[in-house]
Amino acid sequence: MSAVQQPGSDAFVSMRFDRMTVDDLHLVQAIEDDVYPFPWTRGNFLDSLYSGYDTWVLRDGANGLAGYFLLMLAVDEAHLLNVSVRRELHGCGVGRLLLDKVVSLSRQLRMMSVLLEVRPSNVRALQIYERYGFQKIGLRKSYYPPAGATREDAIVMRLPL
Repeated sequence: MSAVQQPGSDAFVSMRFDRMTVDDLHLVQAIEDDVYPFPWTRGNFLDSLYSGYDTWVLRDGANGLAGYFLLMLAVDEAHLLNVSVRRELHGCGVGRLLLDKVVSLSRQLRMMSVLLEVRPSNVRALQIYERYGFQKIGLRKSYYPPAGATREDAIVMRLPL
């Protein structure tokens, strides 16, 4: 567990990171279902937990979650599989806190880079990643289930550490 101190906001003072557990999945799933048109299933999250991925939640007080992320480590690369912020906290800096933790953890684990995929239609996330320093390195054709009539590509982004 690690505490998060964010000056200027009482709401962030009590936030802390903890490893995700099965007991968190009902809160994780509620966020996931609310913010994604094609959310991960409980089974996806269970598989990630049981596979030993680095899975973290950002608690926002008593028993609530502000967000979460899942990292898969491969040789010298951390692959950010999923990162989500509770909808009412969008635009409040919680995404930045989550990315800061992703980078800090990846560096501690001696990773050389962080890799992720993002929908081209997810303009807000693209802007956040670009401001953070992620660079577009490729495209995965027809990667995501269709938001409309056709499947959507994924922009592959990388952050050197």
